[in-house]
Amino acid sequence: MRAVRRLGRTPAELGNTTGVSGSPDILELDDGGFAVIGVDVTDEIGRTPLGDARCAPNERIVRIPRNTLIAAREDIPEV
Repeated sequence: MRAVRRLGRTPAELGNTTGVSGSPDILELDDGGFAVIGVDVTDEIGRTPLGDARCAPNERIVRIPRNTLIAAREDIPEV
C-alpha cells in the first residue's frame, strides 16, 4: 500500500505546520482507500465516541483541523 496523492492543499499552505514536526493531511491510497494524518485523540475521546461509532483495538481516532477537511472537499471523488 502506498499514498498516491494528497487531497486538498499542503499543510504549509493551510498554516497547519511548523515544518519541523508532523502535519495533518488526507491522502488517497493506491487501493482507492484514504489515510488521515492527525493527532491521536483516542484516549481523550474514548473508544465509543458516539453510540453507534466504535474504535476497534487496531484503530485510532485522529483529529485534523477543520480547514484540512474543507480544503480536501473538491478533491474527494463523488463515487
